[in-house]
Parts: sequence; C-alpha cells; structure tokens
Amino acid sequence: MPIVVTLPSSKGGLGSDDEDEDGQVNMTKAQGKVSAGLLMYRIRERRLEVFLAHPGGLFFKNKDDGHWSIPKGEIGPAEDLLDAAKREFEEEVGLAPVGDFIPLGAIRQKGGKIVHGWAFAGDWDESRVLKSNTFEMEWPPRSGRRQTFPEIDRVGFFAIPEARRKMKETQHPFLDRLREKLLLNDGK
Repeated sequence: MPIVVTLPSSKGGLGSDDEDEDGQVNMTKAQGKVSAGLLMYRIRERRLEVFLAHPGGLFFKNKDDGHWSIPKGEIGPAEDLLDAAKREFEEEVGLAPVGDFIPLGAIRQKGGKIVHGWAFAGDWDESRVLKSNTFEMEWPPRSGRRQTFPEIDRVGFFAIPEARRKMKETQHPFLDRLREKLLLNDGK
C-alpha cells in the first residue's frame, strides 16, 4: 500500500542555473560553503517519519520551530559527498548510518551554503544517549572564558507535517523529494 503524505509539489531546489533535473548542483556555478547530510526515515503505523537534529549552543537554546535540520556538516578537501554525509551523521548523533542511500539532490540555504542530501531507512532507540561532537566558543561574550557545547542537543523522529514546522524552510525540498522517491519505489 502506498505511503500517503500531503505535501505541496515543488522542486524547491536551487533554480535552473545551478541545478539539473535531478536536483544535483553544478559546483562550477554554486558559490559558498558546501555541506552534506543524511535524512533518516522510518515508517510507523503506515506514516512516514523523518529524523531531525536540533542545533546545540546558547543561541538555539530557546529556539525550536524552523531551526531543526538534517544532521549535516561541511565536506573535507577532496572528500566524497556521500562519505562526508555519513561521517557527519555519525559525528553529530553517534549512530553509524547503514543501508541503501537515496539521493535527494541539493538545496541552497539562506546564507548561500549548498547542502547535498541523501535519505536512508533507519531507527533510533529513544533510550539511546545522544553522543554529538562539540564546539567551543567564548561565553559569556567578551569574558575571555571558553565553554564547550554539543553541536546537536536533541534529536527525534517527526511525521512530515510536524517536520515541516520544525525544519529550516530551505530544507523542505528534501522532504518533498523523499516522498517522491518512496512513492516511485513503492511496491517494488
């Protein structure tokens, strides 16, 4: 039976000058930083759910809707995009991603960063302790003291309507593309 998810149909990518018909970015035209990430998904009670991460640190402490993201990070020099996405996922949530990876193309975030995404089927044990890598920053500002914060402070699965509310708007095309890919492969 097909998965039924109501989402607006929109390519929602970078636009015809930077992106081909599969949502892949022409890197000779794209500007700025490049990241890669994974969108883990599962089916619960015939409903598609996606795994999102909430950024850590004091700036995001009291921010929720519109701030969650796929686990992602910047690629290293000459690093394969999918390998970078897998590495970043494991660094940010402490779970090694395995399985078949579905290409979701790329999007451009508001600040100009290009994010390449893939999806894979997986699950998260709610009793599992989140193990995220950390970053340092001066806190309080101009104090000269440095504190360490987790890059990700919360993770969770969300049904698509709630995921659209939680997630950065520029990443919504990943949800649309995942839905399209799963419906195309349904029944095979």
